[in-house]
Amino acid sequence: MAVAIRGARGGGSGGVGAGFRSFFSYRIFVSAMFSLLFIATATVLLTTRPSTTHRHSQRFRSGGNAYMHRTFVALNSDPLKTRLDLIYRQANDHITLVKAYAAYARKLKLDISRQLKMFDDLAKNFSDITSKPRYKSSLFETDGNLDEDVLRQFEKEVKDRVKFARLLIAESKENYDNQLKIQKLKDTIFAVRELLGKAKKNGAFASSIAAKSIPKSLHCLAMRLVEERISHPEKYKEDLPKSEFEDPDLYHYAIFSDNVIAVSVVVRSVVKNAEEPWKHVFHVVTDRMNLAAMKVWFKMRPVEGGAHVEVRALEDYKFMNSAYVPVLRQIESAKQRFYLEHKMENATKDGSNMKFRYLEHMSMLNHLRFYLPEMYPKLHKILFLDDDVVVQKDLTGLWKIDLSGKVNGAVETCFGSFHRFSQYLNFSHPLIRERFNPKACAWAYGMNIFDLDAWRRKKCTETYHNWQNLNVDRALWKSGTLPPGLITFYSLTKSLDKSWHVLGLGYNPSISMDVINNAAVIHYNGNMKPWLDIAMNQYKNLWTKYVDNDMEFLQTCNFGV
Repeated sequence: MAVAIRGARGGGSGGVGAGFRSFFSYRIFVSAMFSLLFIATATVLLTTRPSTTHRHSQRFRSGGNAYMHRTFVALNSDPLKTRLDLIYRQANDHITLVKAYAAYARKLKLDISRQLKMFDDLAKNFSDITSKPRYKSSLFETDGNLDEDVLRQFEKEVKDRVKFARLLIAESKENYDNQLKIQKLKDTIFAVRELLGKAKKNGAFASSIAAKSIPKSLHCLAMRLVEERISHPEKYKEDLPKSEFEDPDLYHYAIFSDNVIAVSVVVRSVVKNAEEPWKHVFHVVTDRMNLAAMKVWFKMRPVEGGAHVEVRALEDYKFMNSAYVPVLRQIESAKQRFYLEHKMENATKDGSNMKFRYLEHMSMLNHLRFYLPEMYPKLHKILFLDDDVVVQKDLTGLWKIDLSGKVNGAVETCFGSFHRFSQYLNFSHPLIRERFNPKACAWAYGMNIFDLDAWRRKKCTETYHNWQNLNVDRALWKSGTLPPGLITFYSLTKSLDKSWHVLGLGYNPSISMDVINNAAVIHYNGNMKPWLDIAMNQYKNLWTKYVDNDMEFLQTCNFGV
C-alpha cells in the first residue's frame, strides 16, 4: 500500500514536469520556425536585387549606352547616378517619340520636308550626346562618384534638346493628327463661309445702292439745266417736228433713259464715228421729270455734223396706259395691294417692295422697247441702244444686214451651259416647258437692230402682251426685260457677229483690250457704270473721252471724269 501511494505521488510530480518540458519545447520550435522564415525572406531579397540590377543594366546596354552593372549597383551610394539615370531615360523617351514621327513623315512621303530633316537631326543629336568623350568617360564609364559639373552640363544639353523636341512634336502633331486636321479644316471652312456670305450680302447691297442711286454731280447737272430753262425761257421754245424724224431713208436710233450725261455720250460717240453724221436721227425718250433738262442739254450743246435729235417724254405716247400696257397695269395693281396691306415700313427693307415704289417710270422706260412699231409707225428699221454703251465705229452696216425675215438682230451671249434660256425662264412651269428649248442660246439687249415691218407682220407686241399677262404672279420669269424679250422674239432673232457688241465692261475686269478695241459697240452692263465712282478704271477712259467737257455745267457740278 505504501509503495502504491508513493508511486502515485511520484507519478503526479512527474506529469507536472513533463508539461513544463513540452511547453518550453513548443516555444523553441516556434522561435526556430520564425528564424528560418526570416532567413528565407532575407535570402530571397538578397538574391532578387542583383537580377533587378542586371535588368536595368541590360536595358541601358540595349539602348546603346555604356552603363555598366557596377555603376547601377552603386546608385544607392551616389545620388548623382540616380539623377543621371532619370536624365538618360528622359532622353531615350524623346528619341523614341522623335523617331516615331519621322517614320510617319516618311510614310506620308514627306522625305524632302523640312520637318523630316529636323526629326532625323534631332534623333542623331540625342544619340551623339552620350558619345561625347567627356560625358562618356566622366558619366558612363567611371567606377567612382560622378562629376556634378559635368552632369549639370550634360543635363542642360539634354533639356535643350528635349525642349526643342517638344516644340517640334507639338507643331507636327497638328499636321499628322488627321482628326485634328479635319476638325480644324471644317472649322476654317465654316468660318470662311460665314465671312464670305456676309461679304457677298454686304457687297451686293452696297453695289446695288451705288448703282441705283443718283450721284450728286448728276443731280446737280439736272438742276442746273432746269434752272437755265427757267431763267431763259425764250431760248428754249418748243421747235416744230422735223421731217427727218419720220424719214425712213435715214438711220434712226432709239434711246430711252433719264440720264442726261449718259445719253449725250451715246449720241456723241455715234456721231463722232459716223461717216455721214447728217443722216443719223436720234429718238430720245425720258420721263417728265427729266424732259426739260434733256432738252436744254441738246439746245446748249447741239450735236455735231448735222445729226438730228428728237427728245420726247414717256407721257407723250397716249397709248401707254394701264388699259393697254400689261406692265403698267401690274405695277398699279401691285401698288394698291402694297398700300392696302400697310407694309410701308417693311418696304424700306425689302428690295422687291422698293421696286413697286420707284419703278413706275423706269420700268416703263425699259419696256418701251416692246412698242417701237407703234412709237415710230413710218419707219422700217431702227437701232435700239442702251444708255450705258459707247459706239466706236460707224454703225450704218447694221442697216445693210439681211435679217432673213426675222425681227431682231442681236449678238448671242451663250457659251457652254451659260446664258441659256433655262437661266432666265422657269422651265418647271408647263407653259414654258412645252414651248421653249431650255438649251436655246440667249442674246443681249443693248444694241439691237429691229425690222419694224417684220415686227408688225409677226405681231410681236401682241405676243409680248399675252405672255406678260400670263406672268402676273411672276411664275414664268422673275423680272427684267430680257426674259420677255427672249420669249417674244423666240425663233425671230438673227445672230450677229460678236464684234458688233461686246458686253461686260460693268462687271468683268478681264476682257481683252484687243476684243474691246475691235468692237463696234462696247456695253457697260452691270453695276459698275462709267459715270459712277465704282467704275473700273481700265475701261472708264473709253467712256469719258466722249464726255463734252466744254459744257460749263459739268465743271460747275464738279463732274469727275
